[in-house]
Amino acid sequence: MSDAPPFYVALQFYRTAPYACSYLPAQNARSQVATPAHLIDQGVYSQLLRLGFRRSGHFVYRPGCDACRACVPVRLPVERMAWTRSQRRAWRRHVTLETRERHPDYDEAHYRLYLRYQARRHPVSIAEDSETQYRQFLLASPLETRLLEFMEDEALRMVSIIDVLDDGLSAVYTFFDPDISGASFGVYNVLWQACLCHRLNLPYLYLGYWIRDARKMDYKANFQPLEGYINGAWQEFARGTP
Repeated sequence: MSDAPPFYVALQFYRTAPYACSYLPAQNARSQVATPAHLIDQGVYSQLLRLGFRRSGHFVYRPGCDACRACVPVRLPVERMAWTRSQRRAWRRHVTLETRERHPDYDEAHYRLYLRYQARRHPVSIAEDSETQYRQFLLASPLETRLLEFMEDEALRMVSIIDVLDDGLSAVYTFFDPDISGASFGVYNVLWQACLCHRLNLPYLYLGYWIRDARKMDYKANFQPLEGYINGAWQEFARGTP
């Protein structure tokens, strides 16, 4: 492949065995994995991200299912974002949160909040959320990774982990207090990260994968304009498509 990007020459790609899909019931999934991990630095991962890959710790992958193509990598071109009324309300509701940047090290308060969030939002997987899994999933990183705390009156309300890459920010994971009535922490966090993209002069906010039939991912399509990596190219699509 003489015309392949340089990093493709050194990397190897393999598909995992089938495993239960986390988002579509009664379906199996497979992933395409990029290896070896030690060759995937900031520049290489930036290029892989633009090809639809994501990372979980040092594990870099993209969907590689046999027939299903439901997972669509999505990103926001932040300069063209149009905020809705509900998003503006979420911003006003939480704009007084104090933000603190921390090195992505283990913190017991963060882990306790993570467990509470998982128990409420993803109860099926809570049994797998050991401290070791938490460290490997969220804190292990070969990249420029930032951990942000969002505080309210010295109470921890939200933690967000993001990668800073060549052409944008990648939202790795966000978890927040699930017991605050009327809160819109998740919406506010996406808006906050988009504003950070502006401050850093980065054009895109990468939001991971969107699946039309997965209710937990509906919120991503509420941010417009949204671009999806479809058939080998980034293209804009409206809510409810492709």
